[in-house]
Amino acid sequence: MIKRYKLRFYGAVQGVGFRYTATHAANMYRLTGYVTNEYDGSVTCEIQGDDPAIDQFVATIMSGRFIGVERIDRTPLPPDDEERSFEVK
Repeated sequence: MIKRYKLRFYGAVQGVGFRYTATHAANMYRLTGYVTNEYDGSVTCEIQGDDPAIDQFVATIMSGRFIGVERIDRTPLPPDDEERSFEVK
């Protein structure tokens, strides 16, 4: 079953390869959505796919060498049936 979440990552998440890691993980687990830096130093992702793949996506980001996630806010969203890729905004 396809799910979509808005994930907001806080901590050492900008300037550490977060968006590159997120894009690689999304492609590896065949997820769609986007990732973008926020002005407050956090990073927002909208991610779509099945729950096990989304959990692997988050685990891959958390294991990033320089990435230091302190907190993640997760908000469920309705799926976007037209979305076909993952991009950096």
